[in-house]
Amino acid sequence: MKLLVFAHVPPPHHGQSYMVQLMLNGFGGDCRKSRNKSGTRNGYDIDCYHVDARFSKSLTDIGELQIAKLPLILFYCLQAIWCRFRYGVTNFYYVPAPSKSIALYRDWLVMFICRPFFKHIILHWHAAGLAKWLETSTQIRTRALTYRVFKPVDLSIVLSKHVIADAEKLLSQRICILNHGIPDPCPDFKQKVLPRRRARFALRARLLAGQKVSPAEMEAAGSDPQIIKVFYLAHCMREKGLFDALEGVVRAEQKLKKLNIPMKLQLSVAGEFVNRDEKFEFVRRVEEIEADSGSQLRIHYLGFVSGEAKARAFIESDCFCFPTYYYAESFGLVVVEAMAFGLPVVTTRWRSLPEILPPNYPGLVSVKSPGEIADVLIKLTTQESGETLRDYYQNHFTLEVYLKNLAKAFHSVESAADGTLKSFSPAAGMNG
Repeated sequence: MKLLVFAHVPPPHHGQSYMVQLMLNGFGGDCRKSRNKSGTRNGYDIDCYHVDARFSKSLTDIGELQIAKLPLILFYCLQAIWCRFRYGVTNFYYVPAPSKSIALYRDWLVMFICRPFFKHIILHWHAAGLAKWLETSTQIRTRALTYRVFKPVDLSIVLSKHVIADAEKLLSQRICILNHGIPDPCPDFKQKVLPRRRARFALRARLLAGQKVSPAEMEAAGSDPQIIKVFYLAHCMREKGLFDALEGVVRAEQKLKKLNIPMKLQLSVAGEFVNRDEKFEFVRRVEEIEADSGSQLRIHYLGFVSGEAKARAFIESDCFCFPTYYYAESFGLVVVEAMAFGLPVVTTRWRSLPEILPPNYPGLVSVKSPGEIADVLIKLTTQESGETLRDYYQNHFTLEVYLKNLAKAFHSVESAADGTLKSFSPAAGMNG
């Protein structure tokens, strides 16, 4: 099967570009660059022809109106059409826009130019909320044109049940629910991470219960075991829950102090700021907290982290906090990363996030609720060691399972077209 992948890879780095990169790497990369001389296919029988459709240089450029993007759209579309005739690629893979006008106009142009040349259209919905936005926030002409340039869609791949409405709105002939999967970022979890995590967990439970802990026991649990280390990793913006996480940790620290519990909190924030004003607001709030003579809260801004620095931040933390209510949030890949590191997670009942976590998981809170975050942070640090989440990741979100089911979904398009498809489960790879 030949697949034209019209999507960008990092930079800029975010969940969508990262997953496109993993897919390309898993399927052997761009055939124009990486296919070996003998012509051997990858194990999934899929040849990718990649058009790196990068319209933004940074996170702040994404979805913004810039005249320079118009010739880029035409350039990338011509690349796709060239691949269509040069290599005989008939399947067009595309990631639809979130609920944002400029991004939607880009999609119109791409579909208008490219889709007449391709036999099958495959949409992979990394963002959520387009259907509701079209119905409630756009004019009738906008909705009508969107339906006209997209439909019919041969296959829509969605990340959870919550996103099905978006695929149905564009009259997708087939819809597959397929969770993301990532490479195991912590393969030595049991040997190097779990013993330390268990020791810190047990010691925190004793401290919160008012029991005395000897210096020797403190040392055995690692450095600063009396400090609850909370980690936030995402784009640093209000809608991603940055300020709710900050205020939640502040309230948790105040609550521990009021109860006279000999424990402290630390918040480490990783990610790039998208909005300059929000960055200044964050800095001012941190300065206010540090100036409070009664506060012992430690706050560290790590900036953008990746590789070993990101792994170290996950390993050294006691809890992951991601209280997002971002308008286009569809999956929350950072939650999967936290689970892979066996880290307890505090996140919101927003969009698909409850579907990612185990049933009845106790770390879910309402959006914009620092008070709930504070309560759950303290609760999780003594009731959830994170081991069950590590197991849940291994059973549901590995890269191997993801690529296998993604390839199955892709092949179903051609199988259905030639009448050889007998059965196909859209729930392949689906959580629970």
